[in-house]
Amino acid sequence: MSEDKDIHLRKVSEVEELKDEVRNELFDSMGHLSQQLSLIDALQRLGVAYHFEREIQEALEHIYATFNDKNDVDNLYEVSLSFRLLRQEGFKVSCDVFNKFKDEDGQFKESLTSNVEGMLAFYEATHLRVHGEDILDEALEFTTSHLKSTASLIVQSLHKEELSDITRWWKDLDFATKLPFARDRVVECYFWIVAVYFEPRYSLARKILTKVISMTSILDDIYDVYGTLEELGPFTEAIERWDISCIDQLPEYMQICYRALFDVFEAIENELAKKERSYRVSYAKDAMKRLVRAYFDEAKWFHQNYIPTMEEYMHVALKTSGYPMLTAISFLGMGDIVTKEAFDWIFSNPKIITASSVIGRLMDDMKSHKFEQERGHAASAVECYMKQHGVSEQVVHDEFNRQVANAWKDINEECIRPTIVPMPLLMRVLNLARVIDVIYKEGDGYTHVGKEMKDNVASVLIDPIPI
Repeated sequence: MSEDKDIHLRKVSEVEELKDEVRNELFDSMGHLSQQLSLIDALQRLGVAYHFEREIQEALEHIYATFNDKNDVDNLYEVSLSFRLLRQEGFKVSCDVFNKFKDEDGQFKESLTSNVEGMLAFYEATHLRVHGEDILDEALEFTTSHLKSTASLIVQSLHKEELSDITRWWKDLDFATKLPFARDRVVECYFWIVAVYFEPRYSLARKILTKVISMTSILDDIYDVYGTLEELGPFTEAIERWDISCIDQLPEYMQICYRALFDVFEAIENELAKKERSYRVSYAKDAMKRLVRAYFDEAKWFHQNYIPTMEEYMHVALKTSGYPMLTAISFLGMGDIVTKEAFDWIFSNPKIITASSVIGRLMDDMKSHKFEQERGHAASAVECYMKQHGVSEQVVHDEFNRQVANAWKDINEECIRPTIVPMPLLMRVLNLARVIDVIYKEGDGYTHVGKEMKDNVASVLIDPIPI
């Protein structure tokens, strides 16, 4: 019992020390209103404010004494939080302090809507309104409508709508029936692309990139799994020529894929022509041609049972990672910040795109190596390195993890200002690398969709996000 009593006394002592620290923080924040308000708010939300009733009361009395002098304070969060904390403690404060946030027409300023923290504080303040406070009635309507709009347009409802449109397009193609050997991963592809850009203004860009990456997945399976070398040669040539009249030279299953690819790019071109941006599609086609040429090189290695050196392999595999092509496609649906010079930059093999490709290629190869060798696949980076250097698979993994870590450092360096191209463009490359870590963290989460990938998709696209 003595030991239990000692433990209890020690815990009581620790609690008293923590309480003293909080009291000191409350005292020290007296000259820093925003800090003091946030601390009081946090204590109340945590349910521990009863320990500091006297200190909080004294702080609020000091805040109240100067509250009516806040006509020169334009911080919506600070004014709203002051109002709410004082009102809920019974202090008679005037709602007139919110008049400063109206424009000349008597409407709340639209600029307030970009301040989410301030809008939330304002919304909470309106719930302490009393009769005759019309401005707070107006504020409740204003904050509610904009916060709901923000919640639905930043995040989930817009994404659900986009995914519904893309799924309808995918089902109409009926690849599951016509090309049963190919992976059916349109939802996972959309999840991938939401990680590249989630913002509402990139809706068109997301739709374009999701459709192209979905088609690329089909192409990958044709080159890796199903196509014979005799079929893949004419198929590669047809994509090089980019001419629908080439379709008659192809077997039926390739015709299905070729026509769908052709239709996707034609639809993109028509959409971009509305804003005089159709020139971008020629860059996208060139990027796709580079990719399928590299796919064909890997297919030839496989059919010839050839294991290349790491230098040979990476020269091709950085292209078959798909990331140089996806970077080009990711620019298509963006705004005027994308220029011809930006596309030229992509084709100059910049360090950041190479680094992103290294991350994608090596993480993919480490996680999918065993399955692909069992299924029958061109040699992966793991196999090439093991043969060339005569080392174990564990040694290869250690080396590749080191290279991935170095590639991240390259990406970080390329994002330090001044940057070669605008930061919004670099963010696409950065995010393409980031999502690889999510998809391949516990294995090949794209080819073998397990619980983790399903949970990720559900949390972003299915489970409701509370407002």
